[in-house]
Amino acid sequence: MRNRGFTLIELMVVVVIVAILIGIAYPAYVDQMRKARRSEGKALLMELMSAQERHYTENGTYTIDFTQLGYSSASVTSDGGWYKVTAGQCGSDALTLCVKLSAAPQGAQASDSCGTLTLDSRGNKSPSTAGCWD
Repeated sequence: MRNRGFTLIELMVVVVIVAILIGIAYPAYVDQMRKARRSEGKALLMELMSAQERHYTENGTYTIDFTQLGYSSASVTSDGGWYKVTAGQCGSDALTLCVKLSAAPQGAQASDSCGTLTLDSRGNKSPSTAGCWD
């Protein structure tokens, strides 16, 4: 009579192989998800800066209140909720000269190595770390 089935050794080999694959694939998956969510924050910054430039053209000044740009609140959260964008002055410059938008990561995105993304009306982006704005 021939036994059918798997031995404990065969089962353990399969478990070890699956664990190795998960150990390699999961960190890569998490990294790709962070990058995808970061693109959501960058796109929102560009959209808001475009609205700021239209406001500047019409009024001769930038604004820190997004309701003046047609948004429902003074700060804007990205569609997925991964970034919250606020506006402020560029250092000591008046709002008639420059506005700085900051996208702070929220939730699981808060552990992103790029941290808060910023864009000002002069085109300066930070952080300048490779991969953050690529």
